Formats: sequence, C-alpha cells, structure tokens
Amino acid sequence: MNVGIIGYSGPVDKPPVSKISNLCVETGRVLAESGYTIVCGGRDGVMELVSIGARQAQGFVVGVLPAFEDGNRYLSLRIKTPFDNITRSLVLIESSDVVLSIGGEIGTAIEVLMAYARGKPVVLFTGTGGWTDRFSENLIEGKYLDSRKIVTVQKAASIKEVMEILERIGRQIK
Repeated sequence: MNVGIIGYSGPVDKPPVSKISNLCVETGRVLAESGYTIVCGGRDGVMELVSIGARQAQGFVVGVLPAFEDGNRYLSLRIKTPFDNITRSLVLIESSDVVLSIGGEIGTAIEVLMAYARGKPVVLFTGTGGWTDRFSENLIEGKYLDSRKIVTVQKAASIKEVMEILERIGRQIK
C-alpha cells in the first residue's frame, strides 16, 4: 500500500519541524518496517525526516517533486514533474492509497482537501500542529470535512494508532 506523507516543509533543525523531528523519523522507520511504500513531496521538512527513517529500515520512498527540484538525498525514486508545489500535489495524492498528515501549512491543507475530495482515506496525526490539528478540531461529526461525507477522516495520536488505522484501511482496500 502506498502511504502519502504530507506535512511541514522547511529546515529540519528549526521550528516547527524540529519539534516533531524524532516523531517523523520514527514514523518513516515503522512504515518501512511494515512494508509500506512512502510517497511524499520529496523535499525538506517532514518529507525529509520521514525519508530518513524509511531509509534506515531499507524502505522505499517516492518523491513527487516540483519543477527544477532534486529533492532530499534519502529518496529511493524521484518523480520530477513540470509542476509547481501545489499542482504536483495532484500527482502525489493520486499515487497514494491513503494520506497521513503531519503538521503543515497551506500546502498541507490543500493536500488534505485534495485527498478528501478524491475519496482517499486521510489520517490526521494529531498533536503535530499546523493544519493537521486545525482540521482535527473542526471535523463534522468528528470524521468528515464537509456534509457530503466523501470519506472518513481518522485521527491518530501515536504511531501505534497510525499503524492500526493503516492496517484497517489496507484490509478494506484489498
């Protein structure tokens, strides 16, 4: 199963990314050890940290890159698009079976909305800040982004909870 990872971009040694760096590396490691392929935007921030963790566990990480960017050095495969950051997110979302949101600013918010609109399961890793936490606090009936109820948005407060949700989703996809 392809797990799309979305979240903060930016330097890994500065807030807000530095505050969740260990969590991101551990998430990448656990996903890789469980045999998931990680699909991400391939740049810095959450994307780089999750890629580090996945590579430590010999996992496979696909970076869907905006035009003229080479991505972080931990990627297994680089998909270079001719698109800007937002437009390339369409490729990332379509290439993912489920999307895991960790923190994030406006680009992450757009990706969450894209995933929801396309009927892709979304998991919000709560406590990571940014739009991930904003969405988690404003879900309709605690699980939808709008009244159409396209797909359930799930919340996880730990890596263990993320993995339990991914296992359930994986069984439903098969």
